[in-house]
Amino acid sequence: MNKILIIDDEPQIRRFLHIGLTAQGYEVIEADSGQQGLALAALEAPHLVILDLGLPDMDGQDVLLQLRDFYQQPVIVLSVRSRESEKVHALDNGANDYVVKPFGIQELLARMRSLLKLYGKQVMPAAIYQDERVYINLQERKLVVDNEPVKLSRKEFDVLKTLMNHAGHIVTQQQLLKEIWGKSHVEDTHYLRIFIGRLRTKLGDDPTAPRYIETEPGVGYRFLPITE
Repeated sequence: MNKILIIDDEPQIRRFLHIGLTAQGYEVIEADSGQQGLALAALEAPHLVILDLGLPDMDGQDVLLQLRDFYQQPVIVLSVRSRESEKVHALDNGANDYVVKPFGIQELLARMRSLLKLYGKQVMPAAIYQDERVYINLQERKLVVDNEPVKLSRKEFDVLKTLMNHAGHIVTQQQLLKEIWGKSHVEDTHYLRIFIGRLRTKLGDDPTAPRYIETEPGVGYRFLPITE
């Protein structure tokens, strides 16, 4: 049974989540403050944390940073803060996903299942990706599509490698730009879009129905792992 920690100061939200999650077989523990949430995360070792950003004793972004000092399992931020900057900030601070209130319980459950499945397999950065039409070997810096070798520029390959090393997780635009182009280019999102577009073309990926690289509008990109 997967154990879920809810850190939220709104009793009605905790009650709603408790009912919805226990009905699906999850064990639920609750905290109504940041400090209590951090203590329970350390003591109870939950499989997943649902974190509100508007807490009475500390900002949820600070909770997230402290949580990531010791907690390696998935974290979903659940917040009324819908600004793009808040989402990017939370993802940069270590959140795996971001759901805006009000929300549908089925959507939240689907996101939880995806993360729990991913972490349950203890996915490590993959050096090789292969399906029926695409072969990627990071060590050999090789891409083959439909049995034909495809040449990637150094930057294109670095973008692909970074996304693959975080397969299943959103990598923010700022993370990619900082890691590959340097701190002075963290605002050059238009430049990154060009490289993502080239990668999609070479992979034969459809941005409207992605199989390899998924866009989180205004936030970043996710390399989609093979699902069984």
